[in-house]
Amino acid sequence: MLQPHELKLEDMGDLGEIIPGPEPTLIAQRNAIPQFGAPARRPIIPVCEPWLAGNELKYITEAVETNWISSAGGFIHRFEAMFAEKMDARYGVACMNGTVALHLALATLGLEPGDEVIIPTFTMIATANAVTYLGAKPVLVDSEPGTWNMDVEQIEAKITARTKAIMPVHTYGHPVDMDALNAIAQKHGLFVLEDAAEAHGAKYKGRAVGSLGDAACFSFYGNKIITTGEGGMVTTNREDVARLAWNLRDHAFSTERHFWHKFLGYNYRMTNLQAAIGLAQTEQLEKFVAARRANGAYYTAQLRRVPGIVTPPEAAWASNVYWMYGIILKEEFGLTRDGLRQALARRGVETRTFFIPMHCQPIYFDQYRRERYPVAEDLCRRGLYLPSASGLTREDIDAVVAAIWESREEVGAK
Repeated sequence: MLQPHELKLEDMGDLGEIIPGPEPTLIAQRNAIPQFGAPARRPIIPVCEPWLAGNELKYITEAVETNWISSAGGFIHRFEAMFAEKMDARYGVACMNGTVALHLALATLGLEPGDEVIIPTFTMIATANAVTYLGAKPVLVDSEPGTWNMDVEQIEAKITARTKAIMPVHTYGHPVDMDALNAIAQKHGLFVLEDAAEAHGAKYKGRAVGSLGDAACFSFYGNKIITTGEGGMVTTNREDVARLAWNLRDHAFSTERHFWHKFLGYNYRMTNLQAAIGLAQTEQLEKFVAARRANGAYYTAQLRRVPGIVTPPEAAWASNVYWMYGIILKEEFGLTRDGLRQALARRGVETRTFFIPMHCQPIYFDQYRRERYPVAEDLCRRGLYLPSASGLTREDIDAVVAAIWESREEVGAK
């Protein structure tokens, strides 16, 4: 029987101090009655929820009525083509989820045990796990404080004879400095795989994220800018990568005869039902991105007046899509990150902590026990993100900001 990797915080030394506390309990607000014509606030403002405002029901109905509900059907090809085009890529390979997309793209490289892939330590665990699934080793780099992304200047020092790829993560919707990263990759002959799970529609120097390396991977989980409930996509401008990924996602059936397999394949297919939703969502991508950017700008304008809050970055060369609107708390705010989360939860506002770095995770701690990444650790200690859905209204944002002020005043902060 599989046993969990137990890790007590007291055994982590000072790293144990950065690990978030338990999730706070959300309390619905009952005082949501409008006064003097003002709109009522929602009892609970969730951290994220899908915006299904287009052709989702129409396309799903068509798929059901025509009996194309499995992994064949026209919506899969239409979704792949449209999404790839939006990402300035020639090919899209739809699959079951974002983690599968990462695994599938890495599998095309033929990684072997002992091979290395350079990733940021500050990321969601799927990034590291996808590398580990193939027997390869994730090699970690720290973040840079300016963008919260992997520090490109630290990459070259981590390259060895076993390095096969670099996997940048466009954290919370802000692109990585890809020109600098690609220059390093080209110098050393390395594959570049963008983890763009959080960055649908983001731009780097006017170019779409998803077309800036050899391949890119997207997630369509329910909290993503485009969602299919569960789903993922590999985008690429390389025909060889696309063809192999298409083959591997479907058990690697041979074109010579049906039950004939030359590769270790996977059952990673997306259904036509999911693709129907994805196509409808992709048709609205520009609207979703405009809403996220407008909400991000409005949040920033309101929160800049709150002492002790650092708002999200946007480099001059970047277009941040604010998949999640993250903030960092300084001491002058008057509450810890966990303290603010608890206070907001009592006011019906749902939040999430920033990522816990890979070198602090129970399943990876022993592997990276001697490594420290101070920027990532500080982001973990002080960061959280606020409600960030595309359908968030200004009234919602006003209510969140008011709850932050109230939380701060509750402890007598000046």
